[in-house]
Amino acid sequence: MPITIEDKLPPTQIIHYLTEQMRHFDPVQLGSIELFCKAAELGSFTAAAEALGVTPASVSRSISRLEARLGVRLFARTTRQIRLTREGELYHEQCRQALEQIAEAERILTGQQKVPSGPLRISVGTPYAHYRLLPLLPRFQAAYPQIEVELSIANRVIDFVEEGYDLAIRLGVPQDSRLIAHTLEEATLGVFAAPSYLARRGTPASVEALKEHDCIQFILPSTGRAMPWIFKDGQGRDMDFHFQSRQRIHDDVLGCVNWAIAGGGLFQIYHFIAQSAVQRGELVEVLQSAGHRTRRFSILYPHNRHLSARVRAFVDFVMQAVRP
Repeated sequence: MPITIEDKLPPTQIIHYLTEQMRHFDPVQLGSIELFCKAAELGSFTAAAEALGVTPASVSRSISRLEARLGVRLFARTTRQIRLTREGELYHEQCRQALEQIAEAERILTGQQKVPSGPLRISVGTPYAHYRLLPLLPRFQAAYPQIEVELSIANRVIDFVEEGYDLAIRLGVPQDSRLIAHTLEEATLGVFAAPSYLARRGTPASVEALKEHDCIQFILPSTGRAMPWIFKDGQGRDMDFHFQSRQRIHDDVLGCVNWAIAGGGLFQIYHFIAQSAVQRGELVEVLQSAGHRTRRFSILYPHNRHLSARVRAFVDFVMQAVRP
């Protein structure tokens, strides 16, 4: 039975009840319901998308999934407008009340909760997950044992509302004004190769000399283009090195690292990834005088998302743990 303000339960009992209830919410379904209610309120998929910081196509897909799951039409659509069907009106009234209760639950939890708890869904790219975040998680779990961490490790663009993610960690600074980005670190890069490769092919003495070597290219999944290697020139100015290679890997940058360790060629990667292989003698850094350019990693969340205690705890923890 839903809790309302009229129940006048003590805050500790309300918190316990709401925490237990919210464990069972499907975040993807909940995001679809939020999109449906906003579209019903504004009478437009486009207006709902703008209000919640997603694309109109995401709104349309989410509502279509809701209709398929329920087996009813929620909206009557024309080329110019949408309107709720009778079934849609009934569903909207119930969903609106449910979302109001969830909002009230968040106000109670964030206002009175002393120990952050509940599910936390995070999307993070492969390299940062394996070499930065995963080694930190045991410490985070020890500090916040009541938070349930769910990770998606993949190099792809996500939709926060439709997919139900609380946070994401990505390379670069997003141009999307709907997202808030906090810089985690400016990660330095270097060029590395296996000792066996350098013994066979020699060590490049300059960036220009790389054209005579086997350089492993990483193809960005977001653009389908090769990621350029970046350096400092003799005057300390930034320079990008573009090249064509017969050795390319799509999607998984860690595959490039393992190819280099196997002696397949040179590869530019972050120092925090190469460090352990260097210590084991599997990789050697070259062109150090032209190196140490950086790329930024950021932690992201929607600007209109109410931050729960568990989200704030994670952001504060990771930023403090990663920053020098």
